[in-house]
Amino acid sequence: MLKPITCDVAVIGAGSAGLAAYKAAKAEGARTLLIEAGPGGTTCARFGCMPSKLLLAAARAARDANQASTFGIKISGVVMDSKAVMARVQRERDGFVAAVLKDMAAIPAADKVHGRARFAGPDRLTVDDHALIAAGAIVIATGARPVVPQDLRDACQERVVTHETIFDLNVLPRTLAVIGAGPLGLELALAFSRLGVKTTLFDEGKTIGAVKDPVVAAAVLETVGQALAMQLGVQVKAKRKADGDILLRWTDSDGKARRGTFEYVLDAAGRKPAVDHLDLNLTGLELDDSGVPVFNTQTFRCGASRIFIAGDVNDERPVLHEAALQGALAGRNAASLPKLEKRSPMPAMAVVYSDPDIAAVGAPWGKDAAEDWIIGCSDSVGRARVDARTPGVLRVYADAKSGALIGGEMFGPDVEHLAHLLAWTVQLKLTAKDVLSLPFYHPTLEEGFKTALRDIADNPSR
Repeated sequence: MLKPITCDVAVIGAGSAGLAAYKAAKAEGARTLLIEAGPGGTTCARFGCMPSKLLLAAARAARDANQASTFGIKISGVVMDSKAVMARVQRERDGFVAAVLKDMAAIPAADKVHGRARFAGPDRLTVDDHALIAAGAIVIATGARPVVPQDLRDACQERVVTHETIFDLNVLPRTLAVIGAGPLGLELALAFSRLGVKTTLFDEGKTIGAVKDPVVAAAVLETVGQALAMQLGVQVKAKRKADGDILLRWTDSDGKARRGTFEYVLDAAGRKPAVDHLDLNLTGLELDDSGVPVFNTQTFRCGASRIFIAGDVNDERPVLHEAALQGALAGRNAASLPKLEKRSPMPAMAVVYSDPDIAAVGAPWGKDAAEDWIIGCSDSVGRARVDARTPGVLRVYADAKSGALIGGEMFGPDVEHLAHLLAWTVQLKLTAKDVLSLPFYHPTLEEGFKTALRDIADNPSR
């Protein structure tokens, strides 16, 4: 028997976007329900941003210990305590999850419905076999999940892990194959390699870290190629061996048949929007090729309906700060129909914690670069040399007509901080000369940004 429930706004999913949508709708005075099928805790805290950075922090400590001789400091007998590494990752991860769950626990019980929601019409939802919800508006915030090819899953069973399961290992793997050289795959491959795991990174493409600028991409490939075994431009086939390990076969770039044996395979080839369980065919919405509702990127409204979509599920900008901002806007709009608020202009920003890190801000590299942009470049920073760190390369883009900074890509130590500076200057529509009038302390990594800005300011067309 389905219990009938009526509300102004129903939010499906209690991740970063869903929690933000719930709070925003409540703040507008709407009777709001938050529906969650799982244990909660958000992707970021449970198996995303935070556990991966915990593993990367351990990897950095290991690398620093092993490279201390660069500074004339000899450390003998560095021991990798595999269990202790993973125990800290899990302990601290659980602390981050607990903080999110505490936030959820503060939500009134009357506002929470546990179970899997499905559409029963454009304004109705069923939740498992216990509730029928009639909602004035609905926010879809179901997130995304890893995609593991069925043949790989069938062949290797529990020895195939994803970012949702690898942090539950109690010890580091002996050997690891990482399939997918995007941001997630690159981060985890480098982390495990630096922790002493024999790791190989595989990808069908020829680039890593989702870098588009060819100059930055070349620097990334050269540097990472010295630190990590990679097989790019290949497709792999897997077979489970009698001892439980996994045999991978592939053909390398020279056409030579290759093979390798690994204890685990980490599939990091991509994530897909979690929409297949929603029965979206009953909403009347137009769906794209991935089965995701077509939506307005300024309001997150799906067509002319009373349904909104926010966070990783819409696959527009799958990063935490964007998910939270989208969720908040979708929640406000769902509660305020027919009034609709548009998103505030904000440059895209993405960071890969590969140490040296990769970052992309604003306008992506494309066909307009040579003709419509002025490009500033820096590939030498004194502070990086002092710290014995790879300086990398920083490329900053400015509009050739207005001189306003529009974005850039960078590879180097701690460029997560430079990415923030560049994003702020892009959002404020500052020119290179505007930013050069601001203080730059010496010696800092920020001076690389200053060098690239000078390139732009000194360009004859300016």
